[in-house]
Amino acid sequence: MKKSSIFYSITFIFLFAALGVYVGYLNLLKYDKQKYTQELNERYSIVSRVTLLKFLNHTDVNKDDLKEELHVYKMQLIENPKRVEKILKEGELLQKITTRIGSSSIYYFRKNNYLWIEAANGEKVLLEDHAFKPYRTQILYIKLIFAGILLGLFLTYLWTIRKIKPIKKIKAEIDKFASGNLDIDCRMDTNDEIAEVGNAFTHAVEQIRALNNSRRLFLRNIMHELKTPITKGMISAEMLEDGKQKERLISVFQRLESLLNEFSAIEQITIDGSHLKKRIYRLVDVIDEAIDLSMADPKNIETTLQRDLTLKVDFKLFSIAIKNMIDNGIKYSEDGRVQIFANSHAISFLSKGEKLEHPLSYYTEPFTQGSQSDRNSFGLGLYIVDSILKAHHLKLEYDYQDGYNIFKFSDLMPIL
Repeated sequence: MKKSSIFYSITFIFLFAALGVYVGYLNLLKYDKQKYTQELNERYSIVSRVTLLKFLNHTDVNKDDLKEELHVYKMQLIENPKRVEKILKEGELLQKITTRIGSSSIYYFRKNNYLWIEAANGEKVLLEDHAFKPYRTQILYIKLIFAGILLGLFLTYLWTIRKIKPIKKIKAEIDKFASGNLDIDCRMDTNDEIAEVGNAFTHAVEQIRALNNSRRLFLRNIMHELKTPITKGMISAEMLEDGKQKERLISVFQRLESLLNEFSAIEQITIDGSHLKKRIYRLVDVIDEAIDLSMADPKNIETTLQRDLTLKVDFKLFSIAIKNMIDNGIKYSEDGRVQIFANSHAISFLSKGEKLEHPLSYYTEPFTQGSQSDRNSFGLGLYIVDSILKAHHLKLEYDYQDGYNIFKFSDLMPIL
């Protein structure tokens, strides 16, 4: 559990409250014991003094008179010698006070208090207290009260944790949503605010999913409807006699077809990006596919690759990303060549030429071009590359060294 989480905070608050209750319990015990001891000492000091003075002032004390006087204090005289001996032997001595006229001792035996009085003239008596209950009996009520408070606190903690537990489910679903997964379900049957948030989030995701489905269907229908007339137009243009008109028409249809292909790639990334078909492929096979897609002369592409380097990628999309880098490298380089270097950390594309006029972020925006861009370009190449890399959790970086533009696919996670 994270220290910054609400569960940690609530647990800490309840633990602090329980600690406060425990400290209060200890302080109350201490105060109550002091008060009990004070009252007990005052009571027994009176009984002891009265009894000792009676023994000293009368050589022969009448036991019946002594019993009557002790009865006022709810004290009973123990006359059985064996019982007296047993109590003094097995009982727990709590306190003993000695004066010039005698001594008194308090014993605890079998949940009762006993007062053992020894006069200076040798008289001895053991009294059982029927008025004051032993402190250990009184403390039971305090323990029960505080145990009830702690139990109530613990049950409140469990109830609170149970009420906010759905937050974990909502967070897990939000994490899935952040990764592009729209298969979300946070619906709850309760009527509290957390359930309202979960239900509202589920409803919002359902709306987004419906909009994405509509967008996907719309774009695919549009591309399908446009592809047919473009294909027919190219066939018709090829049937014309050679000339400027034929070249112009073919150029127009090729640009339209290129635009549709780039739109198709963008549509797959932005809508189906969460459903990438990632598999483990050798990088050399992906680069070979990219070279075939670019229809570039292999003589213009120099590759230096780490042996047996494999990546978990979407083969089609990653090939398009590398193909776009090859196209850009050849198109804008001074010598019409591009070099590809790859290791376990990055894939680098080097082409000789002037440094970019703007930061890389400028060129990764759709429909943006530099001053040296081909007029037939739509400014979508690096935008598509950047989008594909982000879908693979990779980065596109740029550097310029010794007259070479260097583009890198960084943060690779090769499969060993």
